Amino acid sequence: MNLMKILIADDTEQIVKILCAYAQKEGFETTAAYDGQEALDYFEKIKFDMILLDVMMPKLDGFEVCKQIRKKSNVPIIMVTARGEDFDKIMGLDIGADDYIVKPFSPQEVMARIRCILRRANPANQVEKKLRAKNLLLDLEAGEVFVGEKSVPVTKKEFEMLELFLQNQNQVFSREQLLNNIWGVDYDGDARTVDQHIKRLRAKLDAFEHDGWKISTVFGTGYKFES
Repeated sequence: MNLMKILIADDTEQIVKILCAYAQKEGFETTAAYDGQEALDYFEKIKFDMILLDVMMPKLDGFEVCKQIRKKSNVPIIMVTARGEDFDKIMGLDIGADDYIVKPFSPQEVMARIRCILRRANPANQVEKKLRAKNLLLDLEAGEVFVGEKSVPVTKKEFEMLELFLQNQNQVFSREQLLNNIWGVDYDGDARTVDQHIKRLRAKLDAFEHDGWKISTVFGTGYKFES
């Protein structure tokens, strides 16, 4: 089976690394570009299914890259930038971007936006809409969590954390990795934020009967979802 291809263009290496890793876990084949010209060069060589495009890049900015791509292709484009002014958002959308995400962001949010756009662009595309572990169910489209038939009231961050865990069951995540994935690489909070969210999420899940899965503490390291 051919993997869907995604181009991730950003001049910040850490952001590219995190987004590429996360996109690969989602089942994408990734290509990284670190300036606008390199992004255009890859676009000319590879048929992409999705493009994540930073606005502020060397050589050519994201707006110019988007304009050049739109002359030849309707490939879905998400603009990713630290500039959150309405003018910039409107400009990005007016020149052909499909969506606009402002830093700091969580990779979970980016992946959710990608799934949504791909569903609209290709209704026949089989993008996973539900994640399961025993009697735990995450409805990615509705943003809802169920244990058995019972709905669990979770916050957006708690949902994103569960989504990450279920996509990577039995994998250990450090507190720093969870902060980067859920709150974004520019978040200036500390590890206590993760601990507090894990504590609240566990309490909500443990209010319902469940067996065969749990969020475990890996002492000295972080957390993992055991199933």
